[in-house]
Amino acid sequence: MKPIAIVQHEADVGPGNFEQHLQARGRSYEVIRIDSGAALPRSAAAFAGVCSLGGNMSVNDPLPWIADEIAFLRDADARRIPVIGHCLGGQLLARAFGGAVTRAPHLELGWAPVTVDDAALAREWLGEGWEAVELFHWHGDTFEIPPGGRRFLTGPHCANQAFVVPRPGYDHVGMQFHIEMTPELVRSWTADPMAAQEYERELARTGGPAVQSPQEMVEEVEPRAARMFRVAAHLYDRWLRGVRD
Repeated sequence: MKPIAIVQHEADVGPGNFEQHLQARGRSYEVIRIDSGAALPRSAAAFAGVCSLGGNMSVNDPLPWIADEIAFLRDADARRIPVIGHCLGGQLLARAFGGAVTRAPHLELGWAPVTVDDAALAREWLGEGWEAVELFHWHGDTFEIPPGGRRFLTGPHCANQAFVVPRPGYDHVGMQFHIEMTPELVRSWTADPMAAQEYERELARTGGPAVQSPQEMVEEVEPRAARMFRVAAHLYDRWLRGVRD
């Protein structure tokens, strides 16, 4: 069984619930720690799937590994290997397939609802009964839906929240939110002094219509994460259908 590659860009932005889901499904995986100096393979041929995680940097930053990762995602597509992108990973996926990544009108921090944009596609990827769902956000950039992509989730402050790029027998999926978050990760992020600084800056810049304070983010974090896990489980299982050993 080939492993699923998990590309990690920052030490505190780990695979969280995605890793837990793979473990529960008995799927092997390999974490590639860009943040620790690991280099991406030139080819994705050794992997059954690719997961790209988030990070505080921008796709537009002059970092040497960004072009390498975009090439890695394109190689995965050429080899019929499905890709799933979380936040920065979704932006990298969009860029790899021709979508622009730009600054969002508002910084999104914390728990906020996203709404269904394509009912049939959302039902396929999220399951039944979801017209809106509260998910965790932490981003300042936004992606354009790439050519051939289909959006299925949107939001009031960031229109493009999730898209699928369909391929015969498998699909790529890119998300602007962090569906992989666990309560432990939420507490870790909000304990960083940078969280309060970002919150205060956004309040001063725009009035903060899409941000929560660190204190608000950890309120009822366990039940909020449990609800998000149910959505994530369906989405991850749907993506895994395209993974071939």
